[in-house]
Amino acid sequence: MTPIGKDILAALQGIVGAGRVLTDAESLLRYGRDWTRAHTPDAGVIVLPSSIGQVQDVVRLAASKQLAIVPSGGRTGLSAGAVACNSEMVLALDRLNRIEDFNPVDRTVRCGAGVVTEQLQQYADAQGLFYPVDFASSGSSQIGGNISTNAGGIKVIRHGMTRDWVAGLKLVTGTGELLDLNRGLVKNNAGYDLRHLVIGAEGTLGIVVEATMSLSRPPENLAVMVLGVPDMASIMSVLAAFQGGIELSAFEFFSELALCKVVAHQGLQRPFDNPTQYYALLEFEQPDEQAMETAMGLFEHCVGRGWVLDGVVSQSVAQAQALWRLREDISETLSRWTPYKNDISTVVSRVPSFLAEVEAVVSASYPDFEIVWYGHIGDGNLHLNVLKPDGLAMEEFQRRCGEVSKQVFEIVQRHGGSISAEHGVGLLKKDYLHYSRSPLEIEIMRQIKRVFDPQGILNPGKIFD
Repeated sequence: MTPIGKDILAALQGIVGAGRVLTDAESLLRYGRDWTRAHTPDAGVIVLPSSIGQVQDVVRLAASKQLAIVPSGGRTGLSAGAVACNSEMVLALDRLNRIEDFNPVDRTVRCGAGVVTEQLQQYADAQGLFYPVDFASSGSSQIGGNISTNAGGIKVIRHGMTRDWVAGLKLVTGTGELLDLNRGLVKNNAGYDLRHLVIGAEGTLGIVVEATMSLSRPPENLAVMVLGVPDMASIMSVLAAFQGGIELSAFEFFSELALCKVVAHQGLQRPFDNPTQYYALLEFEQPDEQAMETAMGLFEHCVGRGWVLDGVVSQSVAQAQALWRLREDISETLSRWTPYKNDISTVVSRVPSFLAEVEAVVSASYPDFEIVWYGHIGDGNLHLNVLKPDGLAMEEFQRRCGEVSKQVFEIVQRHGGSISAEHGVGLLKKDYLHYSRSPLEIEIMRQIKRVFDPQGILNPGKIFD
């Protein structure tokens, strides 16, 4: 790719303005990386457009000069999908942050790619509606990035992934053309739905610049339970029991070690005194008294079967929020150990044997490392976190963890699972893509990319080389 010289900088300034083309060291570091730390950021320039037209002009310039572009949203990714480590141009979409064209009949709203997730959630609430895609980084992640990674989070068991809420989107291709995909239609079987190719493509097919997002009715009087369980098989029995009696909006799990870390470092209280090996967090609506009576009956049933050893249920909104923090604060808490993360999944019914196999391999390989488990157990998604010891160099830590990744992904492959349930492939997992995708699938992906991005300038090196 072409290096970024003074002539290119001048051309970029002519498109977006002199103050929106950044080359200082602080900006290059800030915009050139995401939450991962496995790769050293080395961005060439940061460009901050304020309109779709400016994005198109920047991409046309990049295509004409053979400049590599890394699209950047809230930079909260966990797969190094937004890391610029080869002097690329970073196209930061922060300024495309308008929310407009709310339609109360269709329950849709048009968002710029730079709209922060929490901003959309608050906007929906002000309209008496609800945007259900939620996760720990909702206060800084952006809609464009959510779409590009098909973000999931804590409500997937009921509300699905980001793709389930994208009614339409606008995409700038690698040649600077603008595609307006689906246009908010509920029914549209007129050929291929290119919208769904773009969702989860990590910016390799085009730059998401705008999206029409669907909204829903708000939930009624949510209640939260935290249950202590003796083993993973019991968690799955609890899930089956509760799903048979009430509609859950979330079913999360975390290990005792995860709870210990959160309680110690976030100043939170344990849900109950006696520790258990795992914990399940359930959320459900209680529109009437019968809903809670049903939930308590299910709880007593699970206790009677030995699946639950202890439990607590929220009595107020504040208590529900406090219980959620036990789960949602885990990722932030663990960040101080720079964990080696694996975001893996299989079908829900296989989770107990899947986790047991992975845990056996990991524990045998890292007897001196702390291993923390948590995740969205209701949709088969497990987060494996290996914590770096303070005295171990990052390079050595990454090397040792990488040696075991192959064994973990072989287990994923045997269980018909995914090496990346919701974080994406990026740089971190592209060498392992073949454990989840066949050679033919990968070749078709390459061919699709060549159509959308014929010169290969969009997020090169991500997903595959």
